[in-house]
Amino acid sequence: MKKRILISFSAILALSIAFIACNSKYSGFSKTESGIYYNFHRENKDSLKAVEGNLMTLKIRWRIKVKEKDSVLFDSKNNPAAFVVPLIKPSYKGDLYEALTMLHKGDSVTFILKADSFYLKTAHYPELPKIIDSATMLYFDIKVLNIQTTEQKEKERVDAAAKLRQAEPEKLNKYLTSNNITTKPLASGLYFIEDQAGSGNIPKTGDMVKINFAVSLIDGKELFSTVKNGGPMPVEIGKPFENKGFEEAVAMMKKGGKAKLIVPSSLAFGEQGRGQMVAPFTTLIYDVEVVDIKSKAIYEKEKGEAQKTQEQAAAKAKADEPVLLQKYIKDNNITTKPLASGLYYIEAKKGPGAKAVKGKSVSVNYTGKLLNGNVFDSSIGKKPFNFVLGQGQVMPGWEEGIALMSVGGKAKLIVPSSLAYGAQSMGEKIPAYSTLVFEVELLGVK
Repeated sequence: MKKRILISFSAILALSIAFIACNSKYSGFSKTESGIYYNFHRENKDSLKAVEGNLMTLKIRWRIKVKEKDSVLFDSKNNPAAFVVPLIKPSYKGDLYEALTMLHKGDSVTFILKADSFYLKTAHYPELPKIIDSATMLYFDIKVLNIQTTEQKEKERVDAAAKLRQAEPEKLNKYLTSNNITTKPLASGLYFIEDQAGSGNIPKTGDMVKINFAVSLIDGKELFSTVKNGGPMPVEIGKPFENKGFEEAVAMMKKGGKAKLIVPSSLAFGEQGRGQMVAPFTTLIYDVEVVDIKSKAIYEKEKGEAQKTQEQAAAKAKADEPVLLQKYIKDNNITTKPLASGLYYIEAKKGPGAKAVKGKSVSVNYTGKLLNGNVFDSSIGKKPFNFVLGQGQVMPGWEEGIALMSVGGKAKLIVPSSLAYGAQSMGEKIPAYSTLVFEVELLGVK
């Protein structure tokens, strides 16, 4: 059964970008007295009609017209969960909630509403974005998949949970059989399968255990891995971490030990699940390695010493950055002067295409290096990197540099740390106070 999610228009609107006003003539549309333009593609007047308090499951997208071409701002088909809207009392005449009260289950319709009212009144923006004016109109394409009362929705949730509860033992037995697992569960229901015995003592309450672990669903889909996300994590024995099954297992392991855990939902996230990642009544599979065990006192002491060392290194890096930058400029015979911000923009090829401007989505190929030439990231051989310019989705140096380019253009951006990550290190690849050098190519603007 598909998951559903209650979602506010203000939350989703933060993902959308409005551009320019469209034509005020709407061929094929009718108009209500309150100013809602509507065009039914399919209307089921004999089916259930939406009323205030209902939950409406919708396929929905909103868009604008840019020079008579559609520019889609949001489309629910890109959401992993169904789009469910609680139908509340309209806040003003002609708002989207009033429009939704016109609909029946199975209806397909397009509404046209004023964008400024939607931003300020429905989505509760504190002020109107500069790129919106009083003539900008939003087109809402909607298909009504279901209309339910809150009681019906709750019954649906309970029924779905009951099916998942009933299916869990069967899925677990199938997993055990297909993987030739003969280990019996512990009294708690946890399956603890030791792959490598550790050495020393098991941890005591209050001890700090450094662990690597990966967690996946019973079908093999990986949800998280410390190896892929920053390395080992500290766990304090006796304090909640992850779930009961995980805590029980770690408290049994010694330094250097490795084990596979099969954690039934009763020891994991039960009937609530965990957001969209873990459904209710889901058995989880963990691969765990204990990297180290220390008393909390020793752990805190070493942590403090490491932090002091990092602060000293950061202070030195901050002092060294301008010296290293100037050396790089000299060694590479760069004569371009920095912009007022400190960014060096060195155009390698002038682009003949559309200019990158704020509010538009840009597609970029890039390679990022440190001043010493070490490559820390690149899109070459992968998918181009796409982002909306002017929305704070990338570092300030990129915002400024890409905005100077046109499609087809290539440039080198030398980005001081003040326009990049500053005092923050980015893993082991980018230390604090690092000037970054990017070779970028603007592939597209839309």
